[in-house]
Amino acid sequence: MEKSHPRIGFLKRLLSTPGPSGDEVAPARLWREEARSFADTVYADVSGNSYALIDGTGPRILLMGHIDEIGLMVSYIDDSGYLFFAPIGGWDSQVLVGQRVRLLGHAGEVVGVIGKKPIHLLKPDERTKVTTIEQMWIDIGATSREEAQEWVRVGCVGVIDAPLYELPNQRIVSRSLDNRIGAFTVLEALRLLSQDRPAASVAAVASTQEEITFAGASTAAFSFDPQVAIVVDVTFATDHPQSDKQQHSDVKLGGGPVLARGSANSPLVYERLLQVAAQEGIPYALQIAPRYTGTDADAIYKMRGGIATGVVSIPNRYMHSPNEMIALADVDAAARLIAAFVRSVRSAEEFIPAL
Repeated sequence: MEKSHPRIGFLKRLLSTPGPSGDEVAPARLWREEARSFADTVYADVSGNSYALIDGTGPRILLMGHIDEIGLMVSYIDDSGYLFFAPIGGWDSQVLVGQRVRLLGHAGEVVGVIGKKPIHLLKPDERTKVTTIEQMWIDIGATSREEAQEWVRVGCVGVIDAPLYELPNQRIVSRSLDNRIGAFTVLEALRLLSQDRPAASVAAVASTQEEITFAGASTAAFSFDPQVAIVVDVTFATDHPQSDKQQHSDVKLGGGPVLARGSANSPLVYERLLQVAAQEGIPYALQIAPRYTGTDADAIYKMRGGIATGVVSIPNRYMHSPNEMIALADVDAAARLIAAFVRSVRSAEEFIPAL
């Protein structure tokens, strides 16, 4: 039987704890508790970002993965106690039908189910149409608005109730892998750096609100004021049926982290990542970002006078669904690559293009 990852217990707690964009307090608290076991300094800021620092005398390097996840927000409670809702982040409405949800009610967590008109009652032309979020509701078992309001209010947020499962080949499925696995990865990189300390001063940050505003990345990058940044997020695996490698590159689970070229990515950071990966024998894949990365890097690289930024991604199948899938080997490889990259940096001037 395969051995579990050495920190699978922490990862399960991190992934299972609800924390949609704007309400990331609970998973962020878990992240900081873990960071205190090895970081020099751990704290949070007014935006909800969590920081774990390793002190050094060299340049300031920021490692960031966002800790928020997509979710739902209650918009209306009708007379019968049914809850209507709006999305937090980008949902494919088809994956919501029939799901259980965990709502963060004012008296504790509340479980409900997402309902819609059953197929038996749909007209023939309705059966071929996608059900929109406006045509769904959440049923928490209440029989009136007054009863429902004992547990939830308008503005209450929630997530899909989907626990982590371990699969063969070090693969796991869970909701919130986008991108709590990025917050986990930067913390693992910092753990490695705490055991073999670099010259740089390093901050691992679990950022907030990436799925909706990039607000956490903006405030963290401004306040820490790094010269170099590495953003860890997930990216689309293309090793499944109906994938398009011509458009989205050749990305496999278990094939190593994915390094992005273009847009927010500094060409010099990108080349250094390639060099370090080769030196350390770390497998990787490549993808392009000619316009934008769709990650926190888009907010970071243009902060203040500019920050030399790179994006390292974890291959992910079934993104923005209740059952996203990754390979833990890619997470470990990404953490090793980032730690080795940080150790290679001696001066911020290394990433200023030569005249």
